[in-house]
Amino acid sequence: MIDFTTKHRQPTKSPLSRLGETRLRKMIGFDPLYFIAVAPAMLLAFWAQGRVRHNYAVASQVPAPLSGAAAARHLLDSAGLQAIAIEPIAGQMTDHYDPQHKVLRLSEGVYGHRNMAAVGIAAHEAGHALQDAYRYAPLVVRNLAVPLANFGGSTSMLMVMFGAMIPSMRILIPIGILAFSAVVLFQLVNLPVEFDASSRAKKQLLEHRIVSQQDMQYVSGVLNSAAWTYVAATLSAVLTLLYLVLRFGGGGSSDER
Repeated sequence: MIDFTTKHRQPTKSPLSRLGETRLRKMIGFDPLYFIAVAPAMLLAFWAQGRVRHNYAVASQVPAPLSGAAAARHLLDSAGLQAIAIEPIAGQMTDHYDPQHKVLRLSEGVYGHRNMAAVGIAAHEAGHALQDAYRYAPLVVRNLAVPLANFGGSTSMLMVMFGAMIPSMRILIPIGILAFSAVVLFQLVNLPVEFDASSRAKKQLLEHRIVSQQDMQYVSGVLNSAAWTYVAATLSAVLTLLYLVLRFGGGGSSDER
């Protein structure tokens, strides 16, 4: 999976929340409504991940004139962002821009490698730095939504689980659903942020002649297929919210109706 993971991009889940989500799914069992609801997102995610792996493998074999780090440095300096540091980070697919510390971190497979996949990913992350510098509105909104999304991602399923299992705590069900709505909002706002970062990356790589028009197909393949993974994640969140409303919206489990 290639996920250009910008810091704070995805709401985090605590171990307690993951336990609650697991128990909730066990409680749901083989509910046909659940699988019908999330099936489109699951199929789209499966297809998108396959495209990402294929396009990344192909682009990694096409040489580039600069390494990922050098390409990002060139794009940032050209925009007057010399103060933004670029650092290597351990692991794979750990690339991200840290808006708090103004640091762009590139993974081992991107930082020092000179291929189309590396420069494409590095330019995408540089695109987030440009968004931050220019106060790109959706990014500002997304950053403001992070605390609510983190809270919703770490507590919503737990609240729904307890509310469904304990009659005296059913008030937690609508609260949990509302909390999960923050995750959906975050994902919806995140889409234009990711699309814009990729658009900036492709435009800048061409303008600065780091990538030729002929080789842009390889960069576009990686970035466009990655964009579908963001769409799949957003669709999954929306459909999960819809399921929770239909399944528990009345304040209790469907078995009680």
